[in-house]
Amino acid sequence: MQKVFNVTGNCTPGQHYMVDLASRLDAIKNMVDAGKYITVNRARQYGKTTTLIALEQYLADEYYVLNMDFQSDMSSYQFKDENSFSCAFAKSFIFLMKNMKITSDIKNELTELKKELNNNFVLVDLFMKLSDICRVADKPVVLIIDEVDSASNNQVFLDFLAQLRGSYLRRNKFPAFHSVILAGVYDIRNLQIKIRPDTEHKHNSPWNIANALEVDMSFCPDDIEGMLSEYESDYHTGMDIKLISQMIYDYTAGYPVLVSQICKFIDEDTEMKWNKNGVKSAVKKLLIYQSPLFESLANKLEQYPELRQQLVQILERGKKIPYRPDDEATKQTVMFGFAKEQNGDLVIANRIFETRFYDMLLTTPQIQNSPLYIAGERQKPEFVLHNRLNMELVLEKFVQYFNDIYGDKTERFIEDDGRKLFLIYLRPIINGVGNYYIEAQTRDLTRTDVIVDYLGEQFVIEMKIWHGKEYNERGERQLAEYLDYYHINKGYMLSFNFNKNKQSGTHTIQLGEKTIFEAIV
Repeated sequence: MQKVFNVTGNCTPGQHYMVDLASRLDAIKNMVDAGKYITVNRARQYGKTTTLIALEQYLADEYYVLNMDFQSDMSSYQFKDENSFSCAFAKSFIFLMKNMKITSDIKNELTELKKELNNNFVLVDLFMKLSDICRVADKPVVLIIDEVDSASNNQVFLDFLAQLRGSYLRRNKFPAFHSVILAGVYDIRNLQIKIRPDTEHKHNSPWNIANALEVDMSFCPDDIEGMLSEYESDYHTGMDIKLISQMIYDYTAGYPVLVSQICKFIDEDTEMKWNKNGVKSAVKKLLIYQSPLFESLANKLEQYPELRQQLVQILERGKKIPYRPDDEATKQTVMFGFAKEQNGDLVIANRIFETRFYDMLLTTPQIQNSPLYIAGERQKPEFVLHNRLNMELVLEKFVQYFNDIYGDKTERFIEDDGRKLFLIYLRPIINGVGNYYIEAQTRDLTRTDVIVDYLGEQFVIEMKIWHGKEYNERGERQLAEYLDYYHINKGYMLSFNFNKNKQSGTHTIQLGEKTIFEAIV
């Protein structure tokens, strides 16, 4: 059976192309060996379940590992009260234990546990029996619970956490689980906020004895390279593995399911090749692909207005937001995978998300009925000749329409919305053929680089607020230097000038081997 790239469910080494998890598993095992209780909180489709299943096998020689899944092993009905939960948990525990090679002492304790499952069986009884099992076990017992989000609205789960915490604190006197790992999108503190939002309980967690897993579960370029090397040994495509791996990483920042989806598209589409254009075509397809991940992200934007507003500040305003770990909106943005901390700032997690979020923000009925969007859509045929995008003409027309439509608006309005307005104009022009992303490395309060991919050709457009001739000339030099990164000789600059005596228009300058086409509005 040939291996495939998998984007649904957990990955299996014999069936799917995977990155090497050994270093990650070893790091987690070190925490387990130390007897730590651990939380694993990552965004959707970030490889949590695959890692936990691999960890179960990795620990099996030294530990009894019980890997539960609250989404598949427990129904919502079983969280209705303490008795229902305790009995359901015990039955799942017995089932998992009986599928291992266990001693007769453990079997006897499991039999005794089963006898006690009645209408009076509660959490205290459950944990007393679990302690008895841990006492007679010939190997330490490790408990893993995946998808703890399934318990997010149940008070009984908080009581379960409190019991786990109590057994942890008393484990020198009464045997308990050697290590516990709870995995999900929400961390335990956020679970508690959802159940008991009052101020006191926001900051008093029954799970404050746990250690957050600091292991990086994203894929680095070397990880992707290892996976593609295995693929190449099977198919001999002749790809430049290092180049393709780095390119996929540049678009995805190693978000596992995005990496696998790009690879899957190229593997399964006979029109795509394992080269630069193939990766770009896969990215283009991914940007319009309806996946569970993107649907989940869209739902979160509807559920959490503060999160949406934070994205607007970063994307539309080009604003730097300091990373503040105690800020609720920041915690949500990072927890759901929208953004990450980078050099003390909050930045969008990857280029795919950045473009997808822009598309979400720029495809509202209000925007699609705006004069700039309509103008871009109407004039789209003028901008493409022989399958090449005429970016100079795009900028020239944008200057014209911007001044005609928004020239009488206030300075404050333009400062806030200038970048957004250009993307509103650009999107219908490249829609269906090209894509764009915002280069996070150069974004600040007055400068944003938009990278446009159109049929294999890249355009770098620096957008900034005008702060005088000297500042502008420095920006031109910086752009010329930045073009070296993309190995292209022509760049574009769009300046928003609020001086009353400004001179709108376009002109071309030459800086060494680099050509800069500049538009001023």
